[in-house]
Amino acid sequence: MRMAGSLAAGSAGCYMGLPSGGSSRVLQKLYDRTIALSAHRHALLALALVSFIESSVFPIPPDVLLIPMVLAARDRAWIIAGVATAASVLGGFAGYAIGSVFFEGLGRPILDFYGYTEKFREFAALYNEWGIWIVGGAGFTPFPYKVITIASGVTGLDLTEFGIASLVSRGARFFLVAALLWQFGPPLRRFIEGNLALLTTAFFVLLVGGFVVLRLVL
Repeated sequence: MRMAGSLAAGSAGCYMGLPSGGSSRVLQKLYDRTIALSAHRHALLALALVSFIESSVFPIPPDVLLIPMVLAARDRAWIIAGVATAASVLGGFAGYAIGSVFFEGLGRPILDFYGYTEKFREFAALYNEWGIWIVGGAGFTPFPYKVITIASGVTGLDLTEFGIASLVSRGARFFLVAALLWQFGPPLRRFIEGNLALLTTAFFVLLVGGFVVLRLVL
């Protein structure tokens, strides 16, 4: 996994380009620890863990591990993508459960108290009408998937639709990344290392923005 270690070192260096400050240092440490796992002998297990928890609570996307792992062992690209997909979909169900449990225990009483129950029902009906497309879009694009897994639990989106949309979109995303890296590994590596600060900042803007939009709508 020497190549993975080298990418980890190079990527960590690019990440230093982010603005200084307490929050930046915390995020940098979290990022560095995550990407360092790609060179570990248990990297596949680490990828599964990160993919699982990223679908509900963890801020670093699995691509941070998947990319250097595929570059280091391109003949295992499909296995790596398969592990990321399976763990991410299972983690999506965990995010769904979080949304459902917290809503029933905390959200619903608040809505009842303020008389917003009917408005929420209207929102949930609208969300669930387009839910399979919303989940599919978030699962494939850089939009924070965790926002949608939790929202789907809150609105009670059909579990079968949720599972199918998650499997198709997450699988498409991770297998596409693996295929591109398998075919064009070194050029993509240079692009990622050269633009890591911008890419990471964009991800966190999307993450915060997703929760803000969800809060405003609810």
